[in-house]
Amino acid sequence: MPTDIRLLSGSAIRPFIDDLARLRITVFREYPYLYDGTPEYEANYLDTYVRSPWSLCVLVLDGNQVVGASTGLPLADETEEFQRPFLEQGWNPEHIFYFGESVLLPAYRNTGLGLRFFEERERYARGLQRFDWCAFCAVQRPQDHPARPAGYRTLDEFWRRRGFSPRPELHTEYHWRDVGEPRESAKPMSFWLKELT
Repeated sequence: MPTDIRLLSGSAIRPFIDDLARLRITVFREYPYLYDGTPEYEANYLDTYVRSPWSLCVLVLDGNQVVGASTGLPLADETEEFQRPFLEQGWNPEHIFYFGESVLLPAYRNTGLGLRFFEERERYARGLQRFDWCAFCAVQRPQDHPARPAGYRTLDEFWRRRGFSPRPELHTEYHWRDVGEPRESAKPMSFWLKELT
């Protein structure tokens, strides 16, 4: 199991962009995201974290291989499309720390790293001493989706145990191409929040 866990911020993330892009493309091809991504899109997406001096990337390495990562940054440093659902509901993005993704290669799951990802991001957000909430969003797939694996379980209970609650009024759509789709389509996304006390 990996022993090298690094906490990186802002421009320190840049040397790992290609590794992070490959990891995201690999993991997000799985259900429920079914994301058919490209390195070009990934580099643009991840540049948001490089540009933010207050971003965080929890990087997991096994030797020289990046096998896991988890990200976060102030919502005010995110793109307009990520901020929009909050602004429409009267939330101030300046008070919210946004959790991006948590991605792990299959061999490294169920080892406590998923919990570590949440702990490190929450600790970091509290340490900045200017956020009242943490938030993330998750794709919503129908129960009868044809690509849903047998025995698939959502992460809802894990998120609830971490103190997050779904906020149905905070929802949006993001567009990407599913594996096997000829073009991008809208995917419903919903947000979960946790108050930092």
